[in-house]
Amino acid sequence: MLTITGVAGLPEIEPGADLAALVLAHGDVRSGDVVVVTSKIVSKAEGRIIDLADVEPSAFAVRWSAEWDKDPRVVEVVLRESRRIVRQIGPVLITETHHGFVCANAGVDQSSSGAHDRVVVLPDDPDASARRIRAGFVAAGLDVAVIVSDTFGRPWREGQTDVAVGVAGIHPMVSYIGQHDPHGHEYRVQELCVVDELAAAAELVKGNTSRVPVGVVRGHTWTPDDTATMAPVLRDPSRDLFR
Repeated sequence: MLTITGVAGLPEIEPGADLAALVLAHGDVRSGDVVVVTSKIVSKAEGRIIDLADVEPSAFAVRWSAEWDKDPRVVEVVLRESRRIVRQIGPVLITETHHGFVCANAGVDQSSSGAHDRVVVLPDDPDASARRIRAGFVAAGLDVAVIVSDTFGRPWREGQTDVAVGVAGIHPMVSYIGQHDPHGHEYRVQELCVVDELAAAAELVKGNTSRVPVGVVRGHTWTPDDTATMAPVLRDPSRDLFR
């Protein structure tokens, strides 16, 4: 049976916080679970917080912000967190982050940042973040997979869903390529991003206003992988029809 349980009661996360220890103190985690941690608290624990008073916006950020009623300091942070601008249509800024994620505003977030005029940016290396959290569980004698998640929009569809931005201990993909369906048809392209599916499922018990930033998925059989990264999930630009 698959169960998904939110971990409630965590304090406001400060730089240097031990997230594994906090989750263990407030939730029920067992070996075999998948722990899905919202990237925002990972960023806070790692000090990936920017006070806008310290940001000097560029001429481009000032000009574009004035046209679309944006805060030029936030736009400047978005530009700094971006490898390139993918689409810039009206007030919408879609960028590719330095990690290779394509998303709105490079994942820069003002909500629940902990203070006025402050933004939270994505972890510098979400895979490394996930590995550190997993190491904390391993040190406590627990073999769990860890997914760092964030909320992204999607091509073709309205609304947002949580996806994985960092992984540890779990192979991110499940491939059916080479297998056959009950009628003998061979799968040639069927490959599931299981870490995205788990991240989205965990969002059902987290949510943006619940102050539940961690979900524990129990009962899912996952493929262990101590070398796992997000690299297999990121589509090569040469095969990306929407760039």
